[in-house]
Amino acid sequence: MADPKPKSKELSMEMRLVIALVLMGAVLFITPYFVDQAPPPEATKTETKAPVAETPVTVKPAEKSPVAQTPAAPVPQEVAAVAATEEQVLAPIETDLYRIEFTNKGALIKSWVLKGFKDASGKPLDLVSDAGVARVGYPFAIQLKGSSELSPINESLFVATPVDGGYDFEFSDGRTYAKKTFRTKPGSYLVEVTSQYSQNGTPTKHLLAWRGGFGDSTGFAAADTMHSIVFDTAENKLVVNDADYAKSGPQTRTGSFAFAGLEDKYFAIVNLPSGTGSTELYTINDPVPDAEGKDRPIVGGAIGGEASNKLTLFVGPKDYNLLKSVDPRLEGLIDFGWASFIAKPLFLALKYVNDTWVFNWGWSIIIVTVIINILLLPLKITSLKSMRKMSLLAPDMKAINEKYKGLSMKDPKMAKKNEEVMALYKKHGVNPAGGCLPLLLQFPFLFAFYAVLNVAIELRHEQWLWVSDLSQPETIAIRILPLLMIASQFIMQKMTPATGGDPMQQKMMLFMPLIFGFMFYNFPSGLVLYWLTGNLVGIAQQWVFNKTMPAPAVAEIIPPKRKNGR
Repeated sequence: MADPKPKSKELSMEMRLVIALVLMGAVLFITPYFVDQAPPPEATKTETKAPVAETPVTVKPAEKSPVAQTPAAPVPQEVAAVAATEEQVLAPIETDLYRIEFTNKGALIKSWVLKGFKDASGKPLDLVSDAGVARVGYPFAIQLKGSSELSPINESLFVATPVDGGYDFEFSDGRTYAKKTFRTKPGSYLVEVTSQYSQNGTPTKHLLAWRGGFGDSTGFAAADTMHSIVFDTAENKLVVNDADYAKSGPQTRTGSFAFAGLEDKYFAIVNLPSGTGSTELYTINDPVPDAEGKDRPIVGGAIGGEASNKLTLFVGPKDYNLLKSVDPRLEGLIDFGWASFIAKPLFLALKYVNDTWVFNWGWSIIIVTVIINILLLPLKITSLKSMRKMSLLAPDMKAINEKYKGLSMKDPKMAKKNEEVMALYKKHGVNPAGGCLPLLLQFPFLFAFYAVLNVAIELRHEQWLWVSDLSQPETIAIRILPLLMIASQFIMQKMTPATGGDPMQQKMMLFMPLIFGFMFYNFPSGLVLYWLTGNLVGIAQQWVFNKTMPAPAVAEIIPPKRKNGR
């Protein structure tokens, strides 16, 4: 199926965050005295294009058992016909954690419902996308290795035999033979899946595919959170790809992976290989209609690659404690990104406060934010003192600006202006960047909070007061948290000593709360709550500072005496 025409994409929340921080940095560093000046992937073992069909493989880790690299089981040259007479929707396999519904047509999965989770509409979460099924079929279809098409055997009627915790499926027309088995365990998100395939008695290499999207298709910007993933043990990193990675055709990765499969923001289906054998994963781009009926690329995948595959799949939530208990390798599914050195301890701190003290993630965010601001208080006091000194130098700075008014950036006199400004700072012991340090230190925490809210399933659908889901923007018509954030930033800005008298810079500062409010309007509510809390703490600290710390005296500039004493 041809890829749809590329469509323009809205700015992602990550890009909005970067733009917001760049804007803040621009205003902070382009002081009124420098208004006219400018402020100073994925390697894997094997990565090749495969002429493979758009067949996403949904591979999920199962218990510690041999992997898909076992040699193909010999298949008799002549196999008696084995086929059902009619299509059947089989009795579901149900445990305390999930409910799986099968069809004997192709031995496929019709639905995979996680009982402990709900989608955006409040229904039990089905990991199988209806839109994806309508376009590319049900999961666990057989994908022939090196082919761009699914095997015709996926239309065949298998004979289904109930077994303890699952089903055995078998089909033969005398020339083509296939067998699949599914085994579940009570109280476990691990599932064992095997497949065998032969044509004319010859074992045939193949993969098992999950196409058209995996996970919660009802979530906010769901398609953007769906990826194919491998954890490359050689490079000790998680390799993540979206549908665009396969826009020119299916792509394959082969290597020694701790796990490989598909994910969305909060759920994953990955194979956990045993031993040191090689794993093969196809990434596929499937055009699937969105809620408005427009096709958009959705990632799919296929895993296996042998004539006889044995997979141990994890199919479930990316819950930190759960993943560690199932298999230590799965902890790599939670990727906090470049800010992990802050984001992971931050997450653990939030989790501790929530599980031990307040039992609510919203209040946990507020408490941890207050603690962070208290720890940064010594730097904040230093910054406030520096800003106070800067404000007292405003008349001198204004005089310098007037003296060199109208100069262009290329004018040689600008260097002289800079020399006079720096001499003034040095004379009075002022560090022009001193007021920025505490804010700069908050940026990593901002990214870390964003990373936590973006990957921690513990915050999914968590409520706080009127907020229904801290991991998503508010769902009410007028979002209250961003408006409160704008108001608090205006108040804090009004209380903070002005560092100069340049009208242009003052106008820019007046617009900053509005710009930030616009940027944060579509951010997760938990992130807005963090920034709002920081503003409120900053207002309290500024009020105390203004009341208790007098403005420092600036040394009087005495002109040198003339030789005649006049």
